[in-house]
Amino acid sequence: MIVASNHGLKGIALTVMLSLLGGCAATQVAIGKKDLKVNTKTSTAIFVDPVAKDKRTVYLDVKSGVMEFDRHAFKNFVIQSFADNGGGYVVVDDPDTAQFRMLVYVLNLEEASPTAAEAALNTGYVGAIGAGAAAGAVIGQSYSGAATGGLVGGAAELISGALVHDVTFMLVCDVKITEKTAAGVYVRKDTQMSAKVSDAGSSKQRVSEVSNRKEYQTRIVTTANQANLELPEAEDLMFKKTAYAMAGFF
Repeated sequence: MIVASNHGLKGIALTVMLSLLGGCAATQVAIGKKDLKVNTKTSTAIFVDPVAKDKRTVYLDVKSGVMEFDRHAFKNFVIQSFADNGGGYVVVDDPDTAQFRMLVYVLNLEEASPTAAEAALNTGYVGAIGAGAAAGAVIGQSYSGAATGGLVGGAAELISGALVHDVTFMLVCDVKITEKTAAGVYVRKDTQMSAKVSDAGSSKQRVSEVSNRKEYQTRIVTTANQANLELPEAEDLMFKKTAYAMAGFF
């Protein structure tokens, strides 16, 4: 009976210790990540040539394969950013008359690790053809360093993980801007595309075309980080900062 009692006391002591360790780690994350932090980075800087006031028109086309992405809300943020940036550019509905066309493809809006966000940025522009290339991984947070011993560390991680999560959301946008050239100036573009047609092989295509539009390409990655963050809490600020970056090219 005494042995059983000692085992019971040890079990209670271990449970209390794990709870304290887990609570301590969770508290550190909750304090350190209590404020929402949203950061936007661009893979390549775009320098659009200045144009006369009557040519400061932009046609905006936003596409997405992400169900959670609110395209209408995002477009409104971009339009507002153009209105606020002081450059005199306005968003118009006619792609043929617009001096600039800005085509945006949203590849990701999801929970991801910081390393996945960095990898997406380093990949750079791929466009709608490579839409699946920048898929992010679901983030996991470990607190095993706060405990002593492998068994204790694993249990503490489970306890603290149930209390507080260090959450990062990632928005990945590929942006292509085309600009009308001056009269008499034409641009030649060569495009090579590779596609797998079956398990036995692939197909390659090379397309050459001449147009009156110059082209710029880049990728914008925006991340939001906070303890126990939910997407609706960060979405507006993520959209706003991404839109600000897009309007800043002009």
